Amino acid sequence: MHYPSSVEIDRQPLRWQDVVAVARHRVPLSLSDAAWARIENAQAIVQQIVTSEQRAYGVNTGLGALCNQALHGEQLAQLSRNTLMSHACGVGTPLSDEQTRAIICCAIVNYSHGKSGIHQSVVEALLALLNHGVTPQVPSQGSVGYLTHMAHVGVALLGLGEVSYRGQIVPAAQALAEEGIALPPLGAKDGLCLVNGTPCMTGLSCLALADAWRLARWADVLGAMSFEALRGQIAAFDEEILALKPHPGMQRVGANLRALLHGSEVIAASKGIRTQDALSIRSIPQVHGACRDQMAHAERQIETELNGTTDNPLLLGTPDNFRVMSQANPHGESVAMAADVLAIAIAELGGIAERRIDRLINPLVSGLPPFLVSEPGVNSGMMIAQYVAASLCAENRQLAQPCVVDNYVTSALQEDHLSLGTGAALRLHKLLANVNQILAIEYLLAAQAFEFLQPQRVGEGTGRAWRLLRQRVEPYHQDRWLAPDIASSAALLQDEQALAEIAPALG
Repeated sequence: MHYPSSVEIDRQPLRWQDVVAVARHRVPLSLSDAAWARIENAQAIVQQIVTSEQRAYGVNTGLGALCNQALHGEQLAQLSRNTLMSHACGVGTPLSDEQTRAIICCAIVNYSHGKSGIHQSVVEALLALLNHGVTPQVPSQGSVGYLTHMAHVGVALLGLGEVSYRGQIVPAAQALAEEGIALPPLGAKDGLCLVNGTPCMTGLSCLALADAWRLARWADVLGAMSFEALRGQIAAFDEEILALKPHPGMQRVGANLRALLHGSEVIAASKGIRTQDALSIRSIPQVHGACRDQMAHAERQIETELNGTTDNPLLLGTPDNFRVMSQANPHGESVAMAADVLAIAIAELGGIAERRIDRLINPLVSGLPPFLVSEPGVNSGMMIAQYVAASLCAENRQLAQPCVVDNYVTSALQEDHLSLGTGAALRLHKLLANVNQILAIEYLLAAQAFEFLQPQRVGEGTGRAWRLLRQRVEPYHQDRWLAPDIASSAALLQDEQALAEIAPALG
């Protein structure tokens, strides 16, 4: 996967890869002069509203159900500070640094459109957090879609709370001082801008997309290995046959499988040994392909949100001729649905992999030694590894339940329909971790099955995958502690370079 070496926010649409580059790979983020000019224009509109005392939600009124409470003078700056203090009430373990960085990145993208009204100094401080490696500690739980996560980022700009800095957790004020990051003075609407919009669910979903596409590519590699170990009938992957059902993902997976299995003596020798394979073997293009198509749909939804303006209210025009528009762009329904679709797709990749795992260890259908060990009975072999995969699939079934259809009422009936998109995006990370482990187990078992296929030559791509794992994990001759082997396999699945070495052309 290619990631940029730096990211500048200008007018061109950003991709999820840009967010991942900033959040995970810590490339520098900057704004163009045009973006800064847009931010300044919107702030000038805010100042015009304050001077004219035209009522505008969140600028000179209370928030939520208090939107009809007018505020004046010093109350406006106090409202911004109080908004951060009152909204920073999340609970639970902190987000990872990359998750918080992704959220901050998406917030800055939102402000860059020049429709929010936030002060430039606040955006500069947020940029400094990213580019100086100062990451606020943000509790993971407590968001119905927005508000709490960015509020915890905001209080760090007040010098409050703790941050991750140079590998340690330290007081925010200490890290900001050491990096020379000034505490920005807050004015009208700054507090609301800092907690508003959909950067939480969008940033978290961008990271999830990176992991989902990586696992989709690995799933093709490992599915091909299991297919080969089980002596599958390659006719099921025939290009002409698959083209009769022209789903794009299905065609891509079919091409991947044919490339990975090219040159396999095992497949050639197995032709005609059975009329057709079990569905978990012959339907890899249909299932993996459907997952890819849903991931592509989710990607479009998430990137549209990433490049959208998600504040309320929005400021249009110029200080001399402006409109202040109260609306519902902070509602994250599109991203919440996309995250739900991603959860189902990723759970299905894990589900069909577990079915392949079960067939690999079952001598009644595999044609291989029971539980993939040459001396079964005294050795249990890979028996319990399949239990682990089944357990993770059961957990994924629960995690794949849709979040967006749930609903609660907040803010005294004012906020009475919620997307719950941040929770939907967060559970994706747990689900992805589970599928990484399921595929790691399939990798171990398929590679072990290859030991019993010798001396027949395996496919070009599957052979590279087998040899790569053998650099880290030895063949399994008798029972040994399996947990470290699974951990080694799981770590290999995190390696983008390894994937490129196995099959550089995988889509």
